[in-house]
Amino acid sequence: MSDPNTPQDWNALAERVARHVENYLNGLEAVARGESGRQTVPLLLLQVSQVIVAGAQLGASPDVILPDNWEPEVGDDPDLDAVRQGLSERLVALDDYVEVFDPYKDTEPTAYRLSDDLVDVASDLVHGLRHYQQDRPLEALWWWQYSYFNHWGNHAGAAQRALYSVIAGSRLDVVTEPVVATG
Repeated sequence: MSDPNTPQDWNALAERVARHVENYLNGLEAVARGESGRQTVPLLLLQVSQVIVAGAQLGASPDVILPDNWEPEVGDDPDLDAVRQGLSERLVALDDYVEVFDPYKDTEPTAYRLSDDLVDVASDLVHGLRHYQQDRPLEALWWWQYSYFNHWGNHAGAAQRALYSVIAGSRLDVVTEPVVATG
């Protein structure tokens, strides 16, 4: 078995994660612009689920350690408020939900907003993507992995459960037809 910490392995993982991140960001922006029509919730569920796959790959990988133990500067991250606003407008009827933040430590429900969660995930992902685009895959992986455990993994999981709940509820709520007695 090869050493999982070789540059080739890290580069391959960074490339896979970067593809998931780019797909997530592009999908989120399209939904925020209103390009999803009546498929907003299913498309968001798909985007979130796919980026969670990237998070699972990061979570299953050994800790990414930067050689000098510091993150190079990438400049200011883009302002995602327009995306947040667009999502809020598309999700108005189901933007607010509750979730248990940590089922082992915090069993009280916490109020969340789908639009905030989706953009919080995007914000963390775009920061790592900027490292990747500046040809620093190890820094990108370090950031994605750190922020996955520290922030975006929780928000992506909560958003996924909320989106799933909406879809499952709409598919499983069957209108019962009145039974007519025949004689």
